[in-house]
Amino acid sequence: MNKLIAMVRKELIDAARDKRSVMAGLYYAIGTPLIMCGMFMVLINQLTSPEDLNITINKAENAPDLVRYLSRKGINQADLTATPDADVKAITLTITEDYAANMAKAKPAEVIILADNSDEKLQKSIRRLQQELQTYSSEMGSLRLIARGINPQVMQSLKVDMQDQSTPDSKGGMILGIAIFTMIYSVFISAMNLAIDTSAGERERNSLALMLSHPISTRQLVLGKVIAVTLFALLGLVLILLISKIAYTFVPWQELGFSINISTDFMQLMFVIGIPVALLASTLQLFVSFMAKSFKEAQSYLTMVLFVPIALSMAASYNIAPDVLQWIPVSGQQQALMDFIKGKDIPMLQLAVSSSMTVVISIGLMLGMEKMLKSEKVVFGL
Repeated sequence: MNKLIAMVRKELIDAARDKRSVMAGLYYAIGTPLIMCGMFMVLINQLTSPEDLNITINKAENAPDLVRYLSRKGINQADLTATPDADVKAITLTITEDYAANMAKAKPAEVIILADNSDEKLQKSIRRLQQELQTYSSEMGSLRLIARGINPQVMQSLKVDMQDQSTPDSKGGMILGIAIFTMIYSVFISAMNLAIDTSAGERERNSLALMLSHPISTRQLVLGKVIAVTLFALLGLVLILLISKIAYTFVPWQELGFSINISTDFMQLMFVIGIPVALLASTLQLFVSFMAKSFKEAQSYLTMVLFVPIALSMAASYNIAPDVLQWIPVSGQQQALMDFIKGKDIPMLQLAVSSSMTVVISIGLMLGMEKMLKSEKVVFGL
């Protein structure tokens, strides 16, 4: 035990000396919640107070009522003489010459939208204009029926009454699902630099062979490295939890009709569930790094390997995963966290099975590393 503790201290001291490498792994945990909150604030501001849409309207005099209606909805006719700096979208609404006559005869009045629908920057504005025109058309259709003594409700053959049973907390589940994805991913990112440095990096510095020459077993060496890397992974998880708890309170979620709350219970559950995930992250990245023959090669391998937990986590976040993924590592833990934040019962059996599989895989990877380090090809990178 003393040798193991000494091995862990050695790894932590070595990591603390290279502050830039350590902080590079922790920048993700620190910066991601801040960036996400900033993006959410901008998005909420756009959704709750959409900017005026300035377009070109040809023959506006043929439909003054329609032009006034669009103006009330924030869609204005561009007047470059009054405001030369106005942001005018490349959208043209043309009102036909027979518009007024057809409206008077209760016939369909034609308007033409001229725009490039393949332009991603215009698609949102085009949809907004189409929706407002459709709403105006529905209102005019109802007025035509009323003018003929017909109740507009006769056109509504089916009345759909949606009784929403969701709560403010469950409505925010999708947002928190993305947050949980970033938290789980931070475990892997925070551990990556140290995992590479203590494996492929030590081999390039010829210190790995020196360590094995000391009176310490290969198993103790592997356990020391795994514990050290796991601690850094958990440090990244703790950082992103604390920063998320503070940062998410500044986002005006109530304007969207739901609330986001990083509660203490959630943080505790996230940390407990994150322990086997951190163990998996450390053993997986150490195993892959020992397989590589150089530091750069280890970086390349880990970049590809990390796509697996990312895919599993994203599948659970967006609820596109098959049911079987609820029983496997990463996605099983994330699904349990999603149920918790939505106020559902935690699937204890699924969580126990996925966590047990996580630990079993981690132990298998540790045994694999122990076997690898008994080979001179791995120790010397031959």
